[in-house]
Amino acid sequence: MEAECEYGSDNAGWRTGIGEMWVNGERARYNRVKKKFRGGNMDGWKKAVMAASVTAATILFLKKRYAGGVLAGGVALAVLAAEYPEKFEQVRESLPSYFDRGMQVMEMAARAGKRITDAAGQSAMDAWEEI
Repeated sequence: MEAECEYGSDNAGWRTGIGEMWVNGERARYNRVKKKFRGGNMDGWKKAVMAASVTAATILFLKKRYAGGVLAGGVALAVLAAEYPEKFEQVRESLPSYFDRGMQVMEMAARAGKRITDAAGQSAMDAWEEI
């Protein structure tokens, strides 16, 4: 379905349809919609399952149905793990360091909370003794 190119005064060409453009008498193709992600393209049905499970998980969490939300989120993670197994292997290997770091943060928060309650308790007792 090739048509003759009609040029305007700027000699830049004109669009003939989505994904097609005539420039200086030759057809130049482009596609704004199709983008490649690192690691390849995911099949359409996998994208649909991902979108549906993430949406379902979000809705279930908002409705405070946590078990269903975790289950739907697990489906999304399973599809991702099937599509990109090498990335999930890297994440699985680095999980212990993430947990160690998280435990350090929780210990610091617990120490800070204890200091705050100790400081608040001392001043309250001092105020009670003054009365």
